Amino acid sequence: MKQMRNLEDVKKFEVEKDRKLHCANHDEILSGATTDIYFLRTIDILKKMGLDDKIVTAEIFPRKSGIFVGIEEVKNILKGKNVEMWAIDEGQQFEAKETVIRIRGPYKEFGIYETPILGALASACGWATAAREIREACGEKTFLCFGARHVHPAVAPVMERAAVIGGANGASCILAAKLLDIEPSGTLPHAAMLIAGDTAEIAKTYDEVMPELHKRIVLVDTFKDEVEESLRIAKLLGDRLYGIRVDTPSERGGVTPDLIRELRYKLDMEGYNHVKIIVSGGLTPEKIKILSEAGADAFGVGSYISAASPIDMTMDIKEVEGVPVAKRGRIPGIIENPKLKLVKL
Repeated sequence: MKQMRNLEDVKKFEVEKDRKLHCANHDEILSGATTDIYFLRTIDILKKMGLDDKIVTAEIFPRKSGIFVGIEEVKNILKGKNVEMWAIDEGQQFEAKETVIRIRGPYKEFGIYETPILGALASACGWATAAREIREACGEKTFLCFGARHVHPAVAPVMERAAVIGGANGASCILAAKLLDIEPSGTLPHAAMLIAGDTAEIAKTYDEVMPELHKRIVLVDTFKDEVEESLRIAKLLGDRLYGIRVDTPSERGGVTPDLIRELRYKLDMEGYNHVKIIVSGGLTPEKIKILSEAGADAFGVGSYISAASPIDMTMDIKEVEGVPVAKRGRIPGIIENPKLKLVKL
């Protein structure tokens, strides 16, 4: 699909009648089909005026502090274009109003991509920043991102990839993990227990079919008291049990510090000191700190990351043919940032 260059290209663009999903595919994003229409209108007007070839310098800055993620997608959006780009490193902390990307080249080369570039950065940086907040609450303890079910499948891998860069130890979404060159992480859902009718039966077969090096973690809140079920599974699997996962629903009060303390005490009392306690279900940094102090060893976090607000990004033209410019209220000319590095496109 060729790049859209004017309003006439927009008129010619048609969506197939039997389209299966509403999300944009790679070709549509790279063609400019997901941009705001006024950028194409601008190109038409500038071309009529003989100004579309003018060399401009644009800078992107965030409205609040966070963790920088998304530059790999921006690189691919601008790949092959007659532009230069500088950016801070992925995973780096940024502050409000700090220049995180600078682009220089003819406006017609990159102007229409302002919308997808800002959107890619805003979402990814928001997710990564939420993951960093979880990481700070966890300290050295493990946490995995379980947020794919809370967002559109088209962006689930983007979200979980951002979460890992922000601090998560792993991702449950298969595509996200593969993009990071790691293996997806996860245990078993309640569906397995409900279909089998007994957690112990599932645990026994789970142990039999999994590879020797797989960490056996069993969900224990489906049918019985969490402590009772944990001791039952620990007795069944013994040293082969790596951990138990507690995901008590909010309808029963959720996972509480008292429950974790009781669980840790009784597992230890029965000689199962090696069994880790993994907690999931509506976790926030505040809940994690409390549950960690009570004895939880690891955490599965979904909605806190997936529901994080995007970090608003703004692209401003700062120079036209080397001359400093700015809209009212902004400082004309480029804003220096020693963290910026030239990016190979």
